[in-house]
Parts: sequence; structure tokens; C-alpha cells
Amino acid sequence: MPRVRTSDPDAVDVAIAACAAGDRDAFGPVYDALSPTVFGAALAVLKDRDHAAEVMQEVMVEMWQQAARFDASRASARTWAVTMTRRRAIDRVRSEQSRRNRDQRDLDLTAATAERDVVADEVETSLEQSAVRDCLDTLTETQRESVVRAYYGDRSYREVADELGAALPTVKSRIRDGLTRLRDCLGVNRG
Repeated sequence: MPRVRTSDPDAVDVAIAACAAGDRDAFGPVYDALSPTVFGAALAVLKDRDHAAEVMQEVMVEMWQQAARFDASRASARTWAVTMTRRRAIDRVRSEQSRRNRDQRDLDLTAATAERDVVADEVETSLEQSAVRDCLDTLTETQRESVVRAYYGDRSYREVADELGAALPTVKSRIRDGLTRLRDCLGVNRG
């Protein structure tokens, strides 16, 4: 069969009819004429060249297998190919999204049910507590007392000031300065 020109839709329609009749040689020109259009349509939906190439191959195989279903009175071969391509590309998008959702659910479930290493957690907590105690020892007595009452005693700045018999601005300064020194001692970066 002579080369089918993409600008001659009737020739492509005739070549598909020949494919439907079992002419294997007729599919080469159909492929040459329509594969660039099919690839472009797939790429427009998928935005990924590899997925678009896979969809193009699937559509071209489907065109060969379903050539007998082509009806030139309903649509051109190009329209038929683009319609199949869009359907397959949309199916691919949905399939990929379902796969991503399934993978995320599996990951979430795995993270939720993963056994914690209780010993490691206790050791880490113990080390953190020890570091905080050591850093508290670097504060002045008034800073330490204000910070401990506010954060470990769960008291407001006003309540700490009343308990210590100190002015509220003084207590706020002690706590702020104490927290700054704790942060520096613990090596906590400001973010």
C-alpha cells in the first residue's frame, strides 16, 4: 500500500478499512499517519511523555484490533483515533490517581500501626529530660524559679509574679531571658 498522507483523511479511512479486511500491510500507513496525532492528544491530557507514548501504543493496537468497528460515515479516522486516545488518557489519569491514593492509604496505615521502639523512646526522653535539667542549672536562681513555675507549674505570668512578690514586667523579663538561655544551651535553632 502506498504511503498515506496525513493531509488526505480519505486515504487513512481507506487504509483502516483495509486493516479491517485483514490487510496487515495497510496498518503501517495508518500508524504513520495517525500516531503523531494520537501522541499529541495523549500528551495534552497526561503531560508526561512516557505515559503519552504508552497510551499511543495502546491506542494504535486497539485501532488495529478494532478496525472493523470503524465507521467512516460517523467520523474520520483522525477523530476516531483522538476519541480513543482521550478516553484512554483520562483512564490513565484516573488509574494513576487511584494508585497514588491507594499507596498513600497504605503508607498512612503502615505508619499508624508500626510498632514503636519503646526502649528507644524512653532512652530519648530520658536524655532530653537530662539535657533540660542540666540547662536549667545554667540559669540564675530567679530565672529558673520563674521558668519552672510558669512552664512546669502551668501558671500565668501574673500568677508567677504574685507568688514571687515581683512586678509583672520583671517576671516577664526573667522568663524571656531564661528561655533564651535554655534555647541556646539546648542548641535549639530559631525557625
